[in-house]
Amino acid sequence: MGASALDWLLAQDPWEALAVVLALAYLLLAVRENAWCWAAAFASTLIYLFLFWQGRLYMQSALQAYYLVMAVYGWWSWRGGGAGDAGLAITRRPWRWHLAWLAGVCVAAALNGALLARYTEAALPWADSLATWGSLLATWMVTRKILENWHWWFVIDTLSLYLYLERGLYLTGGLFLAYLVIVSFGYLRWRRHYLEQLPATVAPRPG
Repeated sequence: MGASALDWLLAQDPWEALAVVLALAYLLLAVRENAWCWAAAFASTLIYLFLFWQGRLYMQSALQAYYLVMAVYGWWSWRGGGAGDAGLAITRRPWRWHLAWLAGVCVAAALNGALLARYTEAALPWADSLATWGSLLATWMVTRKILENWHWWFVIDTLSLYLYLERGLYLTGGLFLAYLVIVSFGYLRWRRHYLEQLPATVAPRPG
């Protein structure tokens, strides 16, 4: 049994393995609000751009180009993008804001999925599009330290887990399984920090 597991591990793409390690480093550092998470994200994203193209997950591949830009923006934002170049504080958005953006993501994903299904040989065009458009918004939310990004990522990572396992990217699927656990801890840590930031006279919102 141990030999079989080792044989399976050795058969995996070493580039995917490196991307997984860097992506895991990104999330663990992001949970700790460490700006170096964006350097790990940049390197991991560059590798995944090519891996997803090879796996015919075209929207996921295109998403990596956006991630590269967001990694640079996130580095700047976290290190000096707040008031007085002090970096960002964690903030929240009302549920109506999230509902409006959810509707926009669903519409964009439906249109995008229809185009992919009609004009390309993309695998899983609808799920791929939904995960991609949701990730566009959630990534921007992380760069601005919006607390509810963790809620979005839990749903997106669940969908992404299915995508990657279906396309045979098993190491990446395992990464996203770990993500679901880390995301839960990330939300709790950021929420605690958010509450610590609030003035004593301000009552925190539930959730």
